[in-house]
Amino acid sequence: MKQILFLILSAFLLTSCGSGSSKQVETVNPAAETAANHPTDQTVTTADPSVVYVYYFHGSQRCKTCVAVEKAARESVATLYGEQEQVRFVEVPTDDAANKRLVEQYGVTWNALIVAKGDDHVDITQKAFANPEGVSGMLQEEVERRLS
Repeated sequence: MKQILFLILSAFLLTSCGSGSSKQVETVNPAAETAANHPTDQTVTTADPSVVYVYYFHGSQRCKTCVAVEKAARESVATLYGEQEQVRFVEVPTDDAANKRLVEQYGVTWNALIVAKGDDHVDITQKAFANPEGVSGMLQEEVERRLS
């Protein structure tokens, strides 16, 4: 019964995230934004293996949950790690050709929240979308695991 409920909830979430809504949602292109507007955004062409990256991948259409997960992740990294150079939040618009390498590297086909350091990475998308309020704790656990 729990599995059926989980599958129905997952299908609903995926459908709502990908629906062709006419509502316009502003997306951020890290290459076009200034550091003053989003100090945690970074344009990453070659990842530094000593840095923990929190990547938030997204397309141009985003549901409320997608926006909530991004906001929670961005705020968590800023609050927990501030200006530490060892941890960086990176917003990655998947429809931007400049991000093709990262999208392919992590096999992203939808929105995704990935914590990575070098070759060690974990995709916490399902957990984050199931519990947007718990994103901060999830990120802290995964980032700390990679910092130590």
